[in-house]
Amino acid sequence: MSNPFLKLDPASRREFMLRTAKTAFGVSVLSHFDNAFGAASPMPSGLGGKAKAVIYLYMAGGMTHIDTWDPKTGSTKGAKDPIKTDAGFELGGYMTEMAKQSKNISIVRSMSSKNGAHEGGTYEMHTGYAMRGTIVHPTLGSWAEHFLGRSHKTLPSSVVIGAGDANAGFFPPALAPVPISSPDAGLQNSRSTVGEDAFKKRISLMNEFDSSFREKFKSDDVKAYTEFYDQTMNLLSSSDLQAFSLANVDSATKELYGTGGFSKGCMLAANLVKSGVRFVEVRLGGWDMHNGIDGAMGRTGTEMDKGFASLIQDLKNKGLFDSTLIVMGSEFGRTPTINENSGRDHYPKVFSTVWAGGGVKGGYIHGSSDKDGREVADKQVTVTDFIATVGAALGLPISQVVMSPSGRPFTVGDKGSAVTELFA
Repeated sequence: MSNPFLKLDPASRREFMLRTAKTAFGVSVLSHFDNAFGAASPMPSGLGGKAKAVIYLYMAGGMTHIDTWDPKTGSTKGAKDPIKTDAGFELGGYMTEMAKQSKNISIVRSMSSKNGAHEGGTYEMHTGYAMRGTIVHPTLGSWAEHFLGRSHKTLPSSVVIGAGDANAGFFPPALAPVPISSPDAGLQNSRSTVGEDAFKKRISLMNEFDSSFREKFKSDDVKAYTEFYDQTMNLLSSSDLQAFSLANVDSATKELYGTGGFSKGCMLAANLVKSGVRFVEVRLGGWDMHNGIDGAMGRTGTEMDKGFASLIQDLKNKGLFDSTLIVMGSEFGRTPTINENSGRDHYPKVFSTVWAGGGVKGGYIHGSSDKDGREVADKQVTVTDFIATVGAALGLPISQVVMSPSGRPFTVGDKGSAVTELFA
C-alpha cells in the first residue's frame, strides 16, 4: 500500500504531526521542541547585557500611570495621596508594598505611544512594531531564542502565564512561547491520558509508520522529526516538569506571595527562571478602568503591588535578582482627568514602565511628565525604545537585521534606541 504522507512537503508534514500528536500520544506536543526549524547557534559572549532571564509583567488594559508610578498632587491627583519612599520619589497611594522596594527599581515616566487601542497597543508593547495585515512580528522571547538558542535542554525557553498571544511571529513555531492558562493548573496535557503500556505501543506504531519516510528522505529536517519524538519523551519522563508546579514550593515562599492569582503567576515565573526558562511573561488584566477607578485600583492595583514586591524579594532570596530583569509595561496610560463615571480613559501620550534587577539601577527615575501627567516633559521613550532596551539587557544584537521568510528586514525593536541610563 502506498503511503500518501511520503508525498507531503516538510511544512505540511510538520502541520500533520502537530495536529495528530495529541491523538496518537495522548499528550499535547509543545511547539518549542520542534527545533528542526530553528534556533540559531548561541551568540558569542561579550555582547553586553547582564540579564540572563527576563520576567515581563504585563498589565493588560492600560495601567493608569497617575495612580501607580507617576502620582500628581494637583487637579489630576488620584483618590489616594502619594506615598513618599526611601528612594526620594513618590509612588501612587495604592503602592504600599512597592514603596518598600523603591531602592530596587527604576521608573521610566516618559513613555509615549501613538496607539490608543488595546489590540494595537498590546501588539506594539510586545513586538515593537505596528500591526500589519501581511505579517506577524516576533515577541521578545522568540527573538531571544533566535539569537541565543534554547536556554534549557528539556524546558521551553519562553512561557506566557495568563491569557496572551503565544506565537513566534515570522519565526518558526519552534520559537513560540508555551502558554500556561493558570499558575495553579501549570502545564496542561503534559502527561499521557493512556496507560504506560498503551503509550509505548503507540510510540512504536508511530515510529513504524514513519520509518519508510525517514528511510526515503534522509535530510536534516527529517532527522529532526525523529529528535522531535525523542525530546517529547524526555519531557514526559523528566523531573524538570516540576518547574511548572507550585505544589513543591516551600511554605515560606507561598506565605511571601499570598493567594492572589497574579502573585501565584509571579511565584511560578520565579520558579521557571530558577529552573532555566529564559523569558516568562505574567499577565494581569483589569486595568481598563473607565468606571470607578478608586474601587478598581483597590482590587487590581493592590494585587499588582503585592505580586511585584513579592517577586523582587523572592528573586533576592533565591540569589537571582541581579541576573533576572523584571520589567512592567502596559499598552498605554490613562487620562489625567477623571471622567463622568469616576474613571480614566485611554491615554497613550504619556505613561510609565518599571524596571528592576538584571543590572538595572535602583532608586532611579528616567524622564518625566508635566505637572498634570498630560505630556512628556523630558527624555521621551518610545515603544520601540522599550523593546530595544529589554533586548539589550539580554545581550541581544538589537541592530542586527534579520530577514523574514518574505524577504523583509527586521530588527529587535524596529531600530529603537536602548535606554542605557537605566543600567548601572
